[in-house]
Amino acid sequence: MVWDELDSRLDKVPGTVSAYVGRLGAPPAWTRRPDATHYAASTMKVGVLVALHRAAEAGTIDPDAPVPVTNEFDSAQPGAPRFGCDRNYDNDDAVWERVGATAPPRWLAHRMIVRSSNLATNNVIGHVGLPALAQVWALAGARHSVTGRGIEDFAAREAGITNLVTAADLATLLGALALGARRPGPLASPTGCAAMLDVLFAQEHREDLAAGLPEGTRIAHKNGWVRGVRHGAGVVFPDDAPPYAVAVCTTTDLADGGPDGEGTDDACELIADVSARVWAARHDLPG
Repeated sequence: MVWDELDSRLDKVPGTVSAYVGRLGAPPAWTRRPDATHYAASTMKVGVLVALHRAAEAGTIDPDAPVPVTNEFDSAQPGAPRFGCDRNYDNDDAVWERVGATAPPRWLAHRMIVRSSNLATNNVIGHVGLPALAQVWALAGARHSVTGRGIEDFAAREAGITNLVTAADLATLLGALALGARRPGPLASPTGCAAMLDVLFAQEHREDLAAGLPEGTRIAHKNGWVRGVRHGAGVVFPDDAPPYAVAVCTTTDLADGGPDGEGTDDACELIADVSARVWAARHDLPG
């Protein structure tokens, strides 16, 4: 069985590997430590995207009205000084070129996903607020994931305020978006969910889950990485089978960024291999 083979392989991986695979709205086909918490890295940006769309639908934010782009943010730790992002630790010069100028929140959110811009993320969080992110997780039915601070908020981190995800919660959140694009759901209108899926389809970092799929396969996904952590979570839309959610979270020394510290590493290849094996079993997933 493919799942037994996967478990056997992952048993040999140092650190913690979590996974969740299942058709949308159905019980999972396979899980491995699905409720183990991992540092979220950039996977938390999916929740930020949802919070912005919810605010837009509620009329509290105009996503197309330009707002100031800044690199100074309030810490989640009360009384701590404001903090900023390190440009060398970001992935998108286009956002940095807007600092001191303006940009629409919708554009910032797009860069936050497709290029995984930390600066764009913190700017959007500054407009939606951390309580809105907690509400997103709750509405999606997530059980263990939290978004307690912005990226590079080191004062909050030192105070124990952090961002956590599980494989099950990431699959639940992304699955809720995919289901919500078909019929009204808890996160946003079908139109709003479809728009968010379009952003996730445009993801440019494709070195983990997407790398395990045949070229041209549609996957709405977000990944996240820091040294020691690599995650990939998404919904795959085969042409010849129903869509399915897949999330793989790794906290492991294999996630070392590769030879230059910033590229494909053994953790990427591990997630790609899991993705390829799930793809091969796509016709046999229950539900």
